[in-house]
Amino acid sequence: MRSVNDDRTPRAVIRDEALRLFALQGPDRVTVRRIGEAAGVSAALVIHHFGSKDVLRETVDRHVLSILEGIFDELAEHNDASTSGDASASGANTPAPLADALLRRLPPGSPVPAYLARILPGDDPAGARLFRRLFEAARRHAATDERAAFLLVNDLAMILLRHRIADVLGTDPLSREGLARWTAETMTVYEKGLT
Repeated sequence: MRSVNDDRTPRAVIRDEALRLFALQGPDRVTVRRIGEAAGVSAALVIHHFGSKDVLRETVDRHVLSILEGIFDELAEHNDASTSGDASASGANTPAPLADALLRRLPPGSPVPAYLARILPGDDPAGARLFRRLFEAARRHAATDERAAFLLVNDLAMILLRHRIADVLGTDPLSREGLARWTAETMTVYEKGLT
């Protein structure tokens, strides 16, 4: 059931519930009926709004991509301020990692990191398309293709392996504490190398 304060349209509620369920179970395992139940609507209304589950999935992918493109733009502004010497505006004189921007922009418990972890690895064509679009967004803010790919893969690795990292370090790398520790170490490696 939707809360009284939920001002999203029925279409947005369906999209968001589909995103949450896709992140938990994988798009192939979630039925239109299950999405409708989670959104508090009928399966027929899901089809009315989207036409098919495939179109709903494409809508979810576009939504996730738009969130991430906004985050890339935020990172570019942060990094531009850092390189221009305006450290007071950026808060630091080092590149901001994707995970830090995700933590700032996404609400607690957002399914976006889990969705990325579910669809980016493997042979899913939608995952391949999403990765290419993420790369293109990263490329707009990097000097070379190789640098864009390197930075994107480094940032995504923490998201994709979040639970494994939490297991060995004892802290969720996407929590405030975990991210502070992770970012400090990342910046040390970027600035001083591995030794």
